[in-house]
Amino acid sequence: MTLPETEIPHRSWVQRWHVKGICWTVVLVVLLIASSRMTGVDVGMFFNNFGQFTALLVRMSTPAWDYTAVIIQPLLETIQMAILGTTIGAAFAVPFAVLSASNLVHNRWLRGVTRFFLDLVRTLPDLLLAAIFVAIFGIGSTAGVVTLAIFSFGMVSKLFYEVIETIDMGPLEALTSVGASKLTIIWYAVLPQILNQFVSYFLYTLEINVRASTVLGYLGAGGIGVFLQRSLSEFDYSQTAVIILATLVVVLVIDGISNHLRRVLM
Repeated sequence: MTLPETEIPHRSWVQRWHVKGICWTVVLVVLLIASSRMTGVDVGMFFNNFGQFTALLVRMSTPAWDYTAVIIQPLLETIQMAILGTTIGAAFAVPFAVLSASNLVHNRWLRGVTRFFLDLVRTLPDLLLAAIFVAIFGIGSTAGVVTLAIFSFGMVSKLFYEVIETIDMGPLEALTSVGASKLTIIWYAVLPQILNQFVSYFLYTLEINVRASTVLGYLGAGGIGVFLQRSLSEFDYSQTAVIILATLVVVLVIDGISNHLRRVLM
C-alpha cells in the first residue's frame, strides 16, 4: 500500500523571508530610538552609572537585622491598611462591575456612564489621592486606607466586569426562563462562575496595595513607608534592605495564599 504523496504548502516570498516580522521589528526599533531622543533619555548614562547601582547593592548586602524589631509594628500597620483598603474597594467594585457588564446590563446609557465613572477613578494617580487625603484627614493610616480603597475600586471593578463578560450564559438563560429575579440570577449563575477569579484578583490587588502603601508613606499616609523614607534620607541602606526583605516576605505569603485558594476553589 502506497501512501499518498504530501504536497509542501506553497508560501509566498513574504512568508519565506518573514518580511512582516522584520518590518514590525524595524518599526519598533525606530519608535524606541525616536522616543528616547524626544524624551531626552540617555542610554549611555545608564551604563556609565551602573557602578553606582552595584555600590548600592553592596551596601544593602549586609542588612541590619536588629532593625527588624523596629519595623514589625509599621509593617503590620501596612498590611492592615492594605487589607482594609482592598476589602472596601472590592466590596464597592462588585455592583459597579455588574452594571458595567454588557451581557448583564443591556442599557447602553447606564453601562456607558458607569464605565466612564470607573475610567475617571482609574485616571487619578494613587500618589495624588494620597496627597489630597493627607490634606483632608491629616498624617496617618486613615488617608492611606481611603487612597488604597479608591485605587482598589477602580482596578478591581474593571477586572471583574471583564471576567463577567466571559461567563457561560447558559445558566443565566435557564434561570431567566423560569422567572428568577436579577439578584437570584447573579447569586446562583454569575458568582459561582467568577468566584475563583474574584479571589485571585482580590489577592493580587492586596499584593499591589502592600507595595503601594510603602510608597504612600512618603506622603504621610502611614505604614512602613515612613521608615523607608527615613532610612533612604539617612543613607542607611542596611535598614533599607531589611524593609525591602520584610515587604518581600509579605508579598510571598500573599502569593502562596492566592495559589492555595485557587487550587481549593478549582
